[in-house]
Amino acid sequence: MSVTIVAFVFVLGLLIFVHELGHFLAAKAVGIRVERFSLGFPPRLFGVKIGETDYCISAIPLGGYVKMAGMIDESLDADTIKGEPWEFMSKPLWARFLVIFAGPLMNMLLAVAIFTGLTYHTGVGVPKGPIVGAVEPGSPADSAGFKPGDRIVAIEGTQIKSWDDLTRIIHHAGNKRLEIVRERDGRLDTVFVRPMTDVVRGVSLIGIGPAVEVRRVSLWKAFTSSVSYTWYLSKLLGRSLLLMASGQVSVREGLGGPVRIAQLAGESARHGMVSLLGLIAFLSLNLGWLNLFPIPALDGGHLVLLAIEGITRRPVSNKVRLVVQQIGMVILLALMVLVIANDIMRLLH
Repeated sequence: MSVTIVAFVFVLGLLIFVHELGHFLAAKAVGIRVERFSLGFPPRLFGVKIGETDYCISAIPLGGYVKMAGMIDESLDADTIKGEPWEFMSKPLWARFLVIFAGPLMNMLLAVAIFTGLTYHTGVGVPKGPIVGAVEPGSPADSAGFKPGDRIVAIEGTQIKSWDDLTRIIHHAGNKRLEIVRERDGRLDTVFVRPMTDVVRGVSLIGIGPAVEVRRVSLWKAFTSSVSYTWYLSKLLGRSLLLMASGQVSVREGLGGPVRIAQLAGESARHGMVSLLGLIAFLSLNLGWLNLFPIPALDGGHLVLLAIEGITRRPVSNKVRLVVQQIGMVILLALMVLVIANDIMRLLH
């Protein structure tokens, strides 16, 4: 339990800190006065003031915020908007857009940086031809008796010479039963396997992974591979959300909140730092994209207001901004209650 708690605090704290640091640095770069850098939502618990900024810990540990002069945000304070040159609303539209977008961007960059470091440190796994390296328990391949070390010789009469040949056929097989010829200990046998469908990835699978040879790569190759992998995960995230919205994927299985994050953090920490860093990168990427959702109180909600201003050529009134922010906070709290309840239901089952 202690490992889980420490890992959870570390993971969540790092993700929030990096996100808010993006807003903070961008605000400083364009000359906006930062009044508060808070980990957690109000009310304020404790902290220290350095220069013009109050660095503090707040009571509701569901996120954080950077309070900028002349901006209505999580603090729901509209009384400090005076029209001074160092205030948020006094800056040009592009500068305000940059400040808001910098938070999610920092989370995405953190993901790329961690994936790059892990890839450079551990290397890249290159398949050793069409040889099975792992079998997923309970999968069609497991039911068909596949074991690590099996070589796939042919599928549906097509000779298999590489792992790419294998995946190309299986991924597009649908639920058609496949005739697979495999080699084990120098002997050939034929099995019939009906693939399962991975609705998130949109492909058919039988539940096997390749035997790989780990090769070291240059830092540049690690970076480009990580960018590609980050984009791949981003597309999976988008597809997962669409499937949940359409009811094709269970919300209970798809959504995870603080309890689920704590579970994953504890499990990853027990498997070592590489596993924990991988989880941080994955969660940071998710946090970056989810913050861009056009929900009031999220960065995406602020960007919508900026877009409206850009189209109408006049800023949204402070009264409207305050109401929108209040509605957003209610929505966020309701969503948090939902995901926590979902986490608890998952634990009970």
